[in-house]
Amino acid sequence: MSRDARDPSELSVRDGIARYLRRRRADSTESSVEAWKYRLKLFREWAEEAQIESVSELRGYDFDDYYEYRASTVAPVTLEGEMWTLRMFVEYLEQLDAVESGLHESVRIPDLDPDERSSDTALDREPALALLEYYRNSDAERARRRHAFLELAWYTGARQGALRGLDVRDLYLRLGDDEQSWVEFRHRPETGTPLKNKIRGERPVGIPDRVARILSEYVGQYRYDSHDDSGRQPLLASSRGRAGEATIRAWSYRATIPCLHGTCPHGKDPDTCDWVDYHQASKCPSSRSPHQIRTGSITWQLNIGIPPEVVAERVNASVKTIADHYDWASEKQRWRRYRDRMENRSEYVERLDAA
Repeated sequence: MSRDARDPSELSVRDGIARYLRRRRADSTESSVEAWKYRLKLFREWAEEAQIESVSELRGYDFDDYYEYRASTVAPVTLEGEMWTLRMFVEYLEQLDAVESGLHESVRIPDLDPDERSSDTALDREPALALLEYYRNSDAERARRRHAFLELAWYTGARQGALRGLDVRDLYLRLGDDEQSWVEFRHRPETGTPLKNKIRGERPVGIPDRVARILSEYVGQYRYDSHDDSGRQPLLASSRGRAGEATIRAWSYRATIPCLHGTCPHGKDPDTCDWVDYHQASKCPSSRSPHQIRTGSITWQLNIGIPPEVVAERVNASVKTIADHYDWASEKQRWRRYRDRMENRSEYVERLDAA
């Protein structure tokens, strides 16, 4: 038996990272593992450049050096993610008795303001509703795939992967009934559509009747009648089956270019602008990705009075995560929310008095 196998402290940084990632694959999504792999690859390259041969050589001073090195090249929110990943790796090394207990506390995490932790680029309420109004009134665009995608993305606030994983069978339409229509998000990793939070991400999300009617038209008239490699019928289908993530993003960018519903805010002529092309829409400064639609949707849902805990359940995120990463309400919007909450609380007190 080699010394490396007997003594975990002699693990190289490279081997330690490989072992850690193997361990995490059992309880994490592939996308999460890939993100950690990339972040730790950066640390490994730095450690090898610093001639750190085994994990036992790691000290708090090294982590501080690495922090300063990365802080000079990346945004604060990126640095935060990288250092959290490094801290989790060092905690794992402690569990193996490969490094001193408590060493992970030497991995500094930047203390960010909420404004630094979030991106202020989102699909705002006004352009979102203008786009939806355009699609609903357009003979050429109503209930086509881009329209169906935008209705789903805006009214559920779901992640890109969750939208991609929807099947036709996940759509529960109750048109004309007293019961509300809804979309069911399911974790199906065995056939290629996991949810970010796995089983905990499974949930029904109610949709308004007018959205349900659009989706009914889409499925009945315009959806590609295709199956994926597992024989499932994707809701947002391409001619070849279930769309990939890059394709979903391309649909999102094309669905949100502003010249669809009004004049171009960038002074371009839509007849000659390259950005209106399917493959170029991401270059338009006003087009939006699925994540940016999600951010705008969450802020809008909060602004129209849906309680934070209800929004959190709908979009499968904690109330704190929503406050830190997604809620980009203005001071005026926040005041209106506060005023509405105070009015509701008065009603609750009156009900107590009447009971």
